[in-house]
Amino acid sequence: MTHDLKTEYRWYLENKPELLEQHAGQVLVIQNGTVLGVYASEPEAVQETVKEHELGTFLVQPCQAEEELQIFHSRVVFV
Repeated sequence: MTHDLKTEYRWYLENKPELLEQHAGQVLVIQNGTVLGVYASEPEAVQETVKEHELGTFLVQPCQAEEELQIFHSRVVFV
């Protein structure tokens, strides 16, 4: 079975108002349109979920009103 994390994220966005009412500020683990677990942090969510589910088959999503844009910088210099 293939897992499409884009589909899981779309499900999160479609259900975000209800999810925020119940889980604002927490981290959700979503698989097949179902919340598998609710955790305090992303590392905890991954550590607990991989005990029963294969990595890459579930979405770890912070449940927050505003989407936080994460930017990663590299120290690589191109010349």
